[in-house]
Amino acid sequence: MSQDFVSVLPEVDDFLQRRHGMFIDGNRVAPQAGRYFDVFDPATGNVLSQVADGDANDAERAVLSAHRAFASGVWSGLRPADRERILLRLVALIEQHAEALAQLETLNQGKSIHLSRAIEVGASIEYARYMAGWSTKLTGETLDVSIPVPPGARYTAYTRREPIGVVAAIVPWNFPLMIAVWKVMPALAAGCTIVLKPAPETPLTALRLAELALEAGVPPGVFNVVTGSGPAVGQALVGSPLVGKVSFTGSTAVGKQVGHAAMDNMTRVTLELGGKNPMIVLDDADLDKTIEGAMMGAFLNQGQVCAAASRLYIQRGRFDAVVDGVEAAMRQLRLGPGMDLAAQVNPLVSERHRRAVSQSIAGGQRQGAELILGGNIPDRPGYFIEPALFVAPSPESALIREEIFGPVLVAIPFDDIDTAIELANDTPYGLAASVWTNDLSMAMNAVPRIQAGTVWVNSHVPVDPNLPFGGYKQSGVGREFGRHAVEGFTELKSICIAH
Repeated sequence: MSQDFVSVLPEVDDFLQRRHGMFIDGNRVAPQAGRYFDVFDPATGNVLSQVADGDANDAERAVLSAHRAFASGVWSGLRPADRERILLRLVALIEQHAEALAQLETLNQGKSIHLSRAIEVGASIEYARYMAGWSTKLTGETLDVSIPVPPGARYTAYTRREPIGVVAAIVPWNFPLMIAVWKVMPALAAGCTIVLKPAPETPLTALRLAELALEAGVPPGVFNVVTGSGPAVGQALVGSPLVGKVSFTGSTAVGKQVGHAAMDNMTRVTLELGGKNPMIVLDDADLDKTIEGAMMGAFLNQGQVCAAASRLYIQRGRFDAVVDGVEAAMRQLRLGPGMDLAAQVNPLVSERHRRAVSQSIAGGQRQGAELILGGNIPDRPGYFIEPALFVAPSPESALIREEIFGPVLVAIPFDDIDTAIELANDTPYGLAASVWTNDLSMAMNAVPRIQAGTVWVNSHVPVDPNLPFGGYKQSGVGREFGRHAVEGFTELKSICIAH
């Protein structure tokens, strides 16, 4: 094997050789119907492992396990400091097995091992440690009230945060470990129990995470994982009357279905959904940093990022320079498997998703958009596609209107900032955006006018555990990260005492 390729650890190879059951009540369990499905390596298209193909009955088993664990108080009844200590042990175990987890993620999802090490594992460790600390920091308030009856009565009022109960967490395939940690850690810190459903394309690190949680001391039934190749598991979780909260990350179309189904039981929801995110570049922006930012914003994880910069609005004076710079940078990219240390473009997650991205590229060409570079499917094994750069499509083009979730960047010129902001906001989405300028006043005046949950200035994509993340409009409901995330797994109770 070339020295540029990472050698698979024995721990990883052993894990892949298993026929994986689900993780329910602290045990690896077989699916009731006895079915399993294949998990593929996106770099080769070969079968990587086999995982239980659960159904609604398996989902119900997991929910009942989580419900019993919550009702018993085996987790929520612990001292907050004890929950924190167990969660910090889980963080230490993730750190101990960091390289194995990163390799599992790269082999299963396709992304670069550099990305798996730095983000899937590295950023998850920081986030998990941050969230573990919230176990001991949830607070209520004391309130002055002015209740006039009966005459002369006095009242003391306060609020308290209480865990919401069983959480159904549905995780996408683009950042399987990291987004699982985004949901699991605040839910457990709040005292909830959880049933995690990973995407069928990428279930492996979720199953390993559950094993590590049990090893850390999370009691059986508190953290369950149900896998499945179809929608039955997700539908059963969302529709269960025993589930108190659904946390879903995925497409806007599926998120709407989840929201509707959850409302039948008035189940609380957090929905982190799609984006069609603008990057606005003004004439005075630093050219080298802008080109670097566009490459990172558009092509990180092959564009399979909800916050990816897919619409590049460039002020006309800089348009040619930025487009030429991005094109030149794209021509230097090297395709290869995620385990290839020198590869910068890795496969998409599945053949089905590659077909969808390829169809979007072909549709853009049919609608008259100018394809400057890329968009081809190379003649090699795996689910590769070349990153694509389009220029100046029609405002009604699907390239502008629809989330592609792949390595496709569209560049559009504009004349003034008012026009740029109008174009940026002309979308049903509102997840993220960025403004690139050295004019502080211009940036500060633009930010409040942009309809997005996160607006970066001279940056695009980085997130932080303490910085709330979520969308305006059809990009979602609620927020991940920070106090908002952990409080989203609680109910707020008011107490009023007459004395």
